[in-house]
Amino acid sequence: MNLLAFDTSTETLSVAVLRAGASAPLQIEAQGGAKASTTLIPAVHALMAQAQLQWSELDAIVFGRGPGSFTGLRTACSVAQGLAFGSGVPVLGVDTLMAVAEDARERAGCERVVCVLDARMDEVYAAAYEFRAGRWHAASPITLGAPEHVAAGDGWALAGNALVIHEARLPQGHRRIESLPHAAALLRVAPALLAAGLATDAAHAMPLYIRDKVAQTTDERAAVRAARELPP
Repeated sequence: MNLLAFDTSTETLSVAVLRAGASAPLQIEAQGGAKASTTLIPAVHALMAQAQLQWSELDAIVFGRGPGSFTGLRTACSVAQGLAFGSGVPVLGVDTLMAVAEDARERAGCERVVCVLDARMDEVYAAAYEFRAGRWHAASPITLGAPEHVAAGDGWALAGNALVIHEARLPQGHRRIESLPHAAALLRVAPALLAAGLATDAAHAMPLYIRDKVAQTTDERAAVRAARELPP
């Protein structure tokens, strides 16, 4: 398949293009965050040109739909929609936590993974995934909460960018893989999701928001600090 994938849900911007028959995808990674809105489209065009692919030759445009940075999710979704509208190519939104699980499988061979991405505001996004029959299956819903609320059973690994930020507050005694929802991971999970009929047209491509607010008030931040200072 000819596939274009990108993710801007974290502070890392990731773009990858896979041309049918190629042994490996072409990839670009750069600083994301606030810069993603200006760097994503040039990176996409550069890889498409390097792969010598026309937009009409793509089988799908794949993007990390969330959860993650509000601005990053809107950027990825709007770019995916714009490119798809212009080319008539279907769009596939992939959960960023599933991409984290796939990155952990590729790098460390893990097939039962609890994924944790930093959600800021002293919280993490978390979900468990199990790889069987050639694809990932959700073993729990995506949650948003304190790192201490993340649960992991025996034999499950932990993966994500929250492992460093909230190291001591996450479950102990598990294998840990620092991981991100890289575009190459999106490419690897995309064929099974496309075969399952999960692609959509551009008009129906939407980000996945788990949180309804993007910042705490001054009083809320003070309450969190006070709670941390209370004796056990």
